[in-house]
Amino acid sequence: MHMNRSIRHIITALWEPVRDVLPIIIVAIVFQIFVLQKPFPDIISLSAGIFLIITGLFLFLKGLNMGVFPLGEGLAYQFVRRGNLFYILLFGFVITFSAVIAEPAVTAIAIKAEAVSEGRISNLGLRITVASAGGLAVSLGILRSTLGHPIHLYLIPGYILIIITTFLAPKEIIALAYDAGGVTTSTITVPLVTAIGVGLASSIRGRNPLIEGFGLVGFAVMLPIIFVTGYGIMAYYSGDTVPTSIYTASVVDKTSKTDLNGLLMIKDILINFALTLRDIMPLVGAILFFQLVVLRKAIPDAGRIITGFFLVLSGLYLFIQGLKLGLFPLGESMAYYLTQSGSLYWIYIFSFLIGFSCTIAEPAIIAISLKIQDVSEGSINSWKLRLVVAAGVATGITLGSHRIITGAPIYIYVIAGYLIVIVLTLLSPRYIVPIAYDTGGATTSTVTVPLVTALGIGLASNIPGRDPFTDGFGLIAFASIFPLITVMGYGILSRHLLRKGDHNEV
Repeated sequence: MHMNRSIRHIITALWEPVRDVLPIIIVAIVFQIFVLQKPFPDIISLSAGIFLIITGLFLFLKGLNMGVFPLGEGLAYQFVRRGNLFYILLFGFVITFSAVIAEPAVTAIAIKAEAVSEGRISNLGLRITVASAGGLAVSLGILRSTLGHPIHLYLIPGYILIIITTFLAPKEIIALAYDAGGVTTSTITVPLVTAIGVGLASSIRGRNPLIEGFGLVGFAVMLPIIFVTGYGIMAYYSGDTVPTSIYTASVVDKTSKTDLNGLLMIKDILINFALTLRDIMPLVGAILFFQLVVLRKAIPDAGRIITGFFLVLSGLYLFIQGLKLGLFPLGESMAYYLTQSGSLYWIYIFSFLIGFSCTIAEPAIIAISLKIQDVSEGSINSWKLRLVVAAGVATGITLGSHRIITGAPIYIYVIAGYLIVIVLTLLSPRYIVPIAYDTGGATTSTVTVPLVTALGIGLASNIPGRDPFTDGFGLIAFASIFPLITVMGYGILSRHLLRKGDHNEV
């Protein structure tokens, strides 16, 4: 009987990642067979990739609950007990800076920006700018939670400043700045920062974890956009150029290697695992420093915490390798064939479905939605929230694809989107606003960024009159803005239904 319960538990746990990845698989199969009417490029690699994605997602979620969430909440609680606001703010800055500076998506965009700008934008300079902005943003969010200020007092002026700097910035930097803001929130950073925010709000008397505990991820998206826009204004209007660095060339060589031929060799496995480990080592080092040196306390339940982090690392590695092996090549080839077909109808449908399915499978969204469900004690359903977020991302990417096709300036869409967001922020229930900003920031992570970037560059490369550099970027921004609109709209609708007497879970 006990064995049967264990088997059922394992099957239930495995079904969740299968359910999360299933939409992407369905979209790929339907478009490849019925729309494009072409055979799959490598069915063995695709099958192996899907298996690795499901296994990796299972391990990742298991590790979050074992290690990342308990450690983050525990650290926040200990800092509050010490009552030293300086250390709490410093902790938020260092943790976020160390995570963002090593974030692969930030590195990839910085490399591309240096090449496109012909050295005006420095790879290292851009990464430091984004990481510093992310660190300051999380510190600002922690200060807001500590003081108990309404989140809109910070976010609305921030987005008004984004609109102003958009008009001042050179056109070459606008899409890059919006995309840089989207990629600061990584698969590891989002769960840890969320755990810190919730732990902080739970430890301060009079604070509501649902209202004051969320919002840190939203801050981490907003401030980098402002900083990168300012950095771009200085870089383009100063007249100086930065020579392309040797570091850039070496990174390009490393990141361009992808094994698309089937089985991974032992050497490639070790190298790629080491690179994944390298990406999170600054974050782990920062955590250990604050736990052992600043707080001078041993890690509680160290064995469980270490096991949890190892599962997160292993799961993330398998997940990324599965994407490289199966879904990325398929997504790129499908984007190419769709643009070659000349059918705008199918391009729009593909953009919507790939945006929706990517969001459903995004580990950062899964992690934060589960935390929201837990903190709200089930009143906010994780699966329903993810569907609402996915609908926003899908709508945003479809509009972004339309923008590339028509060649319209990106700021027209983005500024209109932010104005709607500002209005909804004032009208929405207080509890839903930080949740909307956090889920909007978490959409652009491991799955969405590479696939959406490939779609944007693929469209811009194959449509006459479009530049893949100035027109191809920007879809990440659309994927960040429109979930804010759908989630806050969801909150307003839920409040309306509750007033009518419908007390079901929202």
